[in-house]
Amino acid sequence: MALLREDRRLLCPRGHSFDVARSGYINLLQPQERRSKHPGDTVAAVAGRRRLHDRGVTEPLLQAIAEIIAASPGDVVLDAGCGDGFYLGTLASQTGLDAHGVDISIPAIDAAARRYPGCEWVVANADRLVPYADRSFSAILSITARMNASEFRRVLCDDGRLLVALPAPDDLIELRGAGRDRVGRTVETFAPAFKLIDQRRVTTTADLDAAAVQDVLHSIYRPMRSQPAEAMRVTFSLDLLLFQPA
Repeated sequence: MALLREDRRLLCPRGHSFDVARSGYINLLQPQERRSKHPGDTVAAVAGRRRLHDRGVTEPLLQAIAEIIAASPGDVVLDAGCGDGFYLGTLASQTGLDAHGVDISIPAIDAAARRYPGCEWVVANADRLVPYADRSFSAILSITARMNASEFRRVLCDDGRLLVALPAPDDLIELRGAGRDRVGRTVETFAPAFKLIDQRRVTTTADLDAAAVQDVLHSIYRPMRSQPAEAMRVTFSLDLLLFQPA
């Protein structure tokens, strides 16, 4: 592995090229790491999710995440699967933490870099490799994103903490039906390297007009409803799992 730029934590595999976009993000994604021509969130999904954030729909979720992770200015935080950067970027602006976000979607990372220029944003496939040196972070966030337990443990400090946020069974139940409880299986997945130290569920509802419901539909996979969007009350619910290295 080779160190990239002036950030001593950020790594670029030898033989890989990288680009720095005009908006400031770093692209480490290689052609062989793409399952499709445009992996990850689409432009429409990113824009729809951002409008929901700007409406304040996800504010209760953000507050619960901020409370359980309890970040401070001295923290160095990775958001793996950061999307458009809303959670990490907002936490960074509120606390002054050192923020690093990784996602496979170029539109999502570009939106994050434009909205939160004070954070570091990287396009990479964190399912394969988290492109940072060992023990780089005091905290890691995985918010409704893919989870790479071995890589998370490698880049997390021995006294660090990992927050995993999962869609709860009633999350978006009006649009995709009841989901399954993922807590037990997730705890088992992380058990070899992590121990669960806190667990909470945060649930909120929002009365959305048809345009906002359409934004939700753009931002999720496999919606239950195929008919045109209509105004309705929608449930947003997350299970928050806080881990420490075992």
